This record gives sequence, C-alpha cells and structure tokens, in this order.
Amino acid sequence: MQQRTYITILLAAALLTAAGCSSESEKETPAPLVRTMTVSDAARSEAGYTGAVRGRYETRLAFQVGGQILSRNVNMGAHVRAGDVLMVIDARDVQQQANATGAGVSSAQAQLQLAQTNLKRYEELYAAQAISEAMLDQYRTNARAAEAAYRQAVAQDTASRNALGYTNLIAGADGVISNITAEEGQIIAAGQTVMMLTQDGEREVEIAVPESQLSEIAIGIPAAVTLWANHAALTGYVRELSPAPDTVSRTYAARIALTDAPADLPLGMTARVFLGEDTAKGAVIPLSALYQTSDTAGVYVVEDGAVRLVPITVTAFHTSDAVVTGLPRGTVIVTAGVHQLHDGEKVRTK
Repeated sequence: MQQRTYITILLAAALLTAAGCSSESEKETPAPLVRTMTVSDAARSEAGYTGAVRGRYETRLAFQVGGQILSRNVNMGAHVRAGDVLMVIDARDVQQQANATGAGVSSAQAQLQLAQTNLKRYEELYAAQAISEAMLDQYRTNARAAEAAYRQAVAQDTASRNALGYTNLIAGADGVISNITAEEGQIIAAGQTVMMLTQDGEREVEIAVPESQLSEIAIGIPAAVTLWANHAALTGYVRELSPAPDTVSRTYAARIALTDAPADLPLGMTARVFLGEDTAKGAVIPLSALYQTSDTAGVYVVEDGAVRLVPITVTAFHTSDAVVTGLPRGTVIVTAGVHQLHDGEKVRTK
C-alpha cells in the first residue's frame, strides 16, 4: 500500500514538472539585443591620421585688470550666451583708482578755471597798456597748459571707470566653456588666462603630421573624416598647417575644417582623417557586420524592429573593416552577432 502511494506521488510530481516546463516554453522569448551603426559614405581606414574634434574659434578668456577672484559662475562644459558674466574679481582697488582719477579731474578743472580767469584779467590789463605783451603770453601759455592737463585727467578718469567694468569677465559669444584654469580666491594678473571658450558653429579636427609626411599635405586639399565613436563619415579640407613643429613631439599641427559636421558634434571626439582624392568610394563597415554565404556577402539591415539580409559588394578589405557598396547613406545595420540572426527576426537595438 505504501509503495503504491509513493509511486502515485512520483507520477504527480513528474506531471507537474512537465506542465511547468511546457508553460515556460510557451512564454515568448524576448527579441535579441543587437549592436548597430548608421551607414554613411566613408573613406579608406588603413592609413590616415588620428585627431580630435575642436572648435573653429577657441578664445582664451582673461581679465583686463588683476585682482582676487570672488566668484566663478560657470562650470566646465557649461553652455553660455554672449553677455553672460562668467567670473568676478574684487573691484575695491579698481574703485579706489577710479575715485583718485575722479579727484584728479576736479583738481585739473579748478586749475583750468583759475588759469582762464587770470588770462582774462591780464588781457584787460594789457588792453589798458598796464603790462607787456610778454607777460600776457605767459598767462596764455598757462591757460593752454591747464586745459591740456584737464583733458588728460578726464582721459585717465575714463580709463579708470572702464576698468570697473573689467572686473566682470563677460562671454563675448555663444559657446561652451572647454577649460577652466583659475578658481575662487585665486589672485590673478591682468591678461592671465582663466577660461577657454569654444564658440558655437564651425567644427574642425586637429591632427599631428610627422616631418616625413609634411610634403604630402597642402592647404586646401580635401579630407575624409571618420568618427571613431559611431563610424559617422564627414568631409572637409585642410584649412591650416603650422609652419613650425611642436618642440616636444616634433610634429606639425594641422586643422581640418569640416564642411558637413552636425551642430551638436561633441568636442574632443576621436576622429580618423584621410587626405587626398584617392579615398575609396563606398561605406566603411566593421568586418563583424559581414554575413558571408558561399560567394555572396551581405549585411543585416534593421527596419521596423526586424532584420533583413541585404546583399552588398565588398570593394576593399582592411585590418578591422571593409569598404562596401550597395548600402544607402543612413541605413542602420547590425555590427555584431550576425551569424546568430535569421532573415525577418525581430530584434532590439542599443
């Protein structure tokens, strides 16, 4: 009797386990998560120069007067507008200087009025033939000297009043604070750089050219640029080439002006630059994106949350990528795990 009860319990447990497995298998398996990239026209990737995205206009900001920094109103990476107050220094010494020059104006004005009064008096005496013309010339000279001293005092006072405005560091254009080299409480000299403002607008890539390749570069030659982060391809030209090498690296700095860079292109992004007209035509994709079947190469294109195998033509192979044709600009392709996918499968992207 006990043996029969034990067998019954085992059969019931087996049935429950089978039912649980069946219910789990019936649950919908989540779509696989794939890595993707957006295709754009690109150039060869085996040769070239590595550089970083920079702003066309990078302004080193400094106070026109010295003093102690009282406040810093922005942080590195902050976007500022023209006219924003970025830093403030102690204005007490500058205010005292303005007070002194203001007093100098009052003194010079009093001296001018005295000289003009004396001149008028001695002109009357000269008309009455009470003094010589030589004495009158002396008072005329004194009046002109007093007038010149007054104008000088006014100019000095204007400069001092202007200096009061220099105690606020003002942004001269819209842009991003890309570097800060001074902090609150620090005493700085006039002209000492305290911030770097990279203005909005044009973007460039700065590269270092070795001495051995300097003869291959000239101002105005075209350039193809590929961003390392997202493989986006941009075009440009050599805008600037330093006439002298860096004292440490012995390389020549060159600036590549980008003609089609997006407005929100982040500063500092790593880029690969290829110079000249002989760049390969097509799109550069990672080798991991290729799906090879017999003699046909293809890639998985992501459309409406599913993948579709699209045939392509490979025109060149390089170390870690390939140049291909047959992919329109803007196509989203899978770049990893392509051999685990099948045509029409639903996927998730990241």
